[in-house]
Amino acid sequence: MPKLSNRKTSATTRLITAVTLALSMLLADVAVTGEESSPYAIPESDAGLAGEGPIRRYDWFRNLWEGRRSAWAKTIEQDQGAVVFLGDSIMQGWGDGLGPAFPGIKVANRGISGDTSRGVLIRLHEDVFALKPSAIVLLIGTNDIEEKAAPDLIARNVKLIIDTINDYDSQLPIIFCDVFPSSESMGRPTELIQEINSYTRSFIDDYAQIIRLDTFALFDDGQGNAKPAEFPDLLHPNEIGYAKWAEALRPILAQLQLPQIERQRQPQPQ
Repeated sequence: MPKLSNRKTSATTRLITAVTLALSMLLADVAVTGEESSPYAIPESDAGLAGEGPIRRYDWFRNLWEGRRSAWAKTIEQDQGAVVFLGDSIMQGWGDGLGPAFPGIKVANRGISGDTSRGVLIRLHEDVFALKPSAIVLLIGTNDIEEKAAPDLIARNVKLIIDTINDYDSQLPIIFCDVFPSSESMGRPTELIQEINSYTRSFIDDYAQIIRLDTFALFDDGQGNAKPAEFPDLLHPNEIGYAKWAEALRPILAQLQLPQIERQRQPQPQ
């Protein structure tokens, strides 16, 4: 086999170097693209997404949305069969108190602070259905108001959420919570909240699997606003508010006769 000349060898080396560099850059681009196209990241555009209206894409929300969802993906196996609490910051705010509030019931918190009805709609499969839930507690809509979405649009998204759950399992119980009262000072005037709740009440009874909990009346101060003693910032419940909500939810969950968590046996005294 004839030997390559020095000129040809040099050209070949440059070609190999160029190809190697290009391949390295391509792999780097693929890695970045892979992160951006994570199934737990917010889609870059609304194109092809179900629903209508606002999907938040603020930097803080992107990080929170993907961070919580990525963490949940690692607990899918252990959360199988749980009652899924689905919603926004009000749901997320249960924190470590969710389990103790419902003793004997397996629960999984799938609330993301700042989420909207459309955000919940597009994450149902990975965050909820993957758990094969025994029931869903749903509360969503208040952040849509802050994003200036019209009440009828919000209600349409809520109906899409329910229809999607119904398509997944028409027997799966849904405990549907009305949008909580808040305050005009928080950009959530009672007129808009009550209009959303009126829209959703108009179709809730069409679904045999839904049990509605009138959480608006539960927390109404008598003038359509939140009570400072239960909602210090007029948006998020405090311990008193969560305890009141839990007290209203427990009888509903009890009547569903959900599987009970096996209690760990305590060692017998010697």
